[in-house]
Amino acid sequence: MKRLFYILLFFLIPALVNAQKLEVTNFSLTGISTKLKITQIPKETEILNLKISGKNFDRRIALKPTGSKFDTSLTFENSGVYKIGIQNKKAGAVIRILPGWVSLVPPLVAILLALIIREVLVSLLTGIFIGALVIYNFDPFTAFLRMTDTILLNSLADKDHLMIIVFTLLFGAVIGVIARNGGTAGISQLVVKLAKTPRSGLIATWLMGLAIFFDDYANSLIIGNMMRPITDKLRISREKLAYIVDSTAAPVASIVIISSWIGFEVGLIQTGLRAIGSTQSAYGIFIDTIPYRFYPIAALFFVFLTSFMNRDFGPMYKAEKRARTKGVLHEDLELTKDDEFEKRISTKDTSWVNGVVPILILILGTIAGLIFTGIDALKSQGIQDYSLRQIISNSDSFTSLLWASFGASIVAVIMSLWKKRMKLVEAVKAWNTGIQSMLFAVVILVFAWSLSLITVDLKTADYLISALQGTISPRFLPVLVFLICTGISFATGTSWGTMAILIPIVIPLSHKLSIQAGLNPETVNLIIIGSVSSVLAGSVFGDHCSPIADTTILSSIASRCNHIAHVNTQLPYAIVVAIVCMLLGDIPTAFGLSPYISIVLIFTALILILKVFGKELPEIVK
Repeated sequence: MKRLFYILLFFLIPALVNAQKLEVTNFSLTGISTKLKITQIPKETEILNLKISGKNFDRRIALKPTGSKFDTSLTFENSGVYKIGIQNKKAGAVIRILPGWVSLVPPLVAILLALIIREVLVSLLTGIFIGALVIYNFDPFTAFLRMTDTILLNSLADKDHLMIIVFTLLFGAVIGVIARNGGTAGISQLVVKLAKTPRSGLIATWLMGLAIFFDDYANSLIIGNMMRPITDKLRISREKLAYIVDSTAAPVASIVIISSWIGFEVGLIQTGLRAIGSTQSAYGIFIDTIPYRFYPIAALFFVFLTSFMNRDFGPMYKAEKRARTKGVLHEDLELTKDDEFEKRISTKDTSWVNGVVPILILILGTIAGLIFTGIDALKSQGIQDYSLRQIISNSDSFTSLLWASFGASIVAVIMSLWKKRMKLVEAVKAWNTGIQSMLFAVVILVFAWSLSLITVDLKTADYLISALQGTISPRFLPVLVFLICTGISFATGTSWGTMAILIPIVIPLSHKLSIQAGLNPETVNLIIIGSVSSVLAGSVFGDHCSPIADTTILSSIASRCNHIAHVNTQLPYAIVVAIVCMLLGDIPTAFGLSPYISIVLIFTALILILKVFGKELPEIVK
């Protein structure tokens, strides 16, 4: 028996030693680099002979490993099924190579279907299912199962996503309580005194949007819910309210020096700077890019412009004219004397304090949370001497929002009980009702995140980059980067995902192209700043224009506007602003024009466009 054991061991040891393991994804795209990993390589191995075979294809590659594992990448120019193996070894794998355009199908189907059938949930789910079909070898049964137990669940497994969901639900609780205890009506009464006309109401909404600068999610939910009763009273269409909410949320959060965006943006810039061996301050680059971020700056200005000039064009003009002349706030809602706002505003049981205090706690609590988490992170790194820039760059925005929203919801309940506006049972019921009002938004967010995960798995962004890249003058890189980012962020519905993919690529790319073109160091730095600002600005475009973007969805929900109607009315404005910014901002500044002169030119062009193509809105018809 002992002898048998040694005989088996004699034959098994070589097999175990030579049991190399080959790892590769189950599918990839033509022209896209695919990672290949080989592990458990014996130390004495000098050469690994890799064999790749497919239909009318046979290729051998000699690899020289440097240790027990080896990482490389492969690029396939033709679609098909390929077998990859190590010659004379059992290790092997099969990979499917698909045409690059396939990766665009799921997000494009979701977007187009949403615009056609006007049902965002069905559209998102269809896009997810199509993506699952591609990933799981076009097997509909497996795709259906994996869509539910893998893709949707993976979108919920992300901690940041869960924090956003809880924050959204808790914010709904705040709105539910202050609406019931007279706080919302009290705030409405205060603002109504200032906002007596549609123009003043629109400008007041815009100013409120600028005031909630610290986070785009909080901005969308607060402004939409708080200003909706006021804009309803002034016969401002829900589409226009959603536009103002959406076009101030992400743009203002992306350019201010204290917001939930800044830590993420600065971190990505730092990664890119390290790739080129630069010792420049990432926060300094962030500050330098602000005047070059023409799109978010112009988007904020255009919101004010349409409000102040009382002019609109395209679908937005039709929506505003309908609301002013017919009292129809959106396609399925008519303004009547029995409107909910009238009931709230006429009651004597109102108190602006009940509404302002919880909202202030939400705002100040978030800022305090950003500072606290930033300092705590710096101390854990052993840094004792720090600046405000470092604090915000190292803060945890999602945790801060979570703390603030929970605290605000509890304070809203306590104030209701303390002032005897409600009994505990009624307060809890209002709290629960507010949470339930946000469930639809949460479902849409989960679907949108799932589709975003699909685009990552399908390498949609990689394909778009590879399809658009080519030999160009570095001075045209900022405008090209902006175009690429708008396409990616619109198709994927994520600004942060677009930034995460492109910033680490764009900084080395702009640096390399500029050096190869023989540009001086000052111009090289200008091209880098212009390219980074184009990523940050182009990502914002998709964030508040794409029908599958979370901020767009939240703006529709908070404004109680049909989601597709919001997208249809906002998109023409966004496209016009983007074109003007590229022509008068991204291109001339890359050739040395001051960004401040570009901003003046952009503002002037937008005024002329609205004057020529916009129509003055009619007076309210009682």
